[in-house]
Amino acid sequence: MTLRVDVDEQSTWTVLHISGELDLATSPVIRRRVHDAVAVGRHDVVLNLSAVRFCDSSGVGVLIASRRLMHSCRGRLRLILPAQGAPTGSHVNKVLAALGVRRLFDVYEDVAAATCERAQPLSA
Repeated sequence: MTLRVDVDEQSTWTVLHISGELDLATSPVIRRRVHDAVAVGRHDVVLNLSAVRFCDSSGVGVLIASRRLMHSCRGRLRLILPAQGAPTGSHVNKVLAALGVRRLFDVYEDVAAATCERAQPLSA
């Protein structure tokens, strides 16, 4: 049940660097952080999931809820997922793909790409 969230602001983007496990016990922390960003008027959010070692259905649920929230406030949500071939970091990508929800998200390779207005998301 370990989770760490570091917040960084880059231009209009709020970047949440998330590491550890995204599960039933920790997903409310992410939900709160996304809501906090929106509450202060930050409607462009990047969730850097490259250091997330484990993600269960609760974690997927909070990602989908975050997407819905950002859409409702005309904001943008972007995810950073580890590369498909990353030896220890492709768990979240695999979970999203297995559940058929990977296509719902704009995914980028790193923070620089995710916060660049002209960058194109990675294909699913």
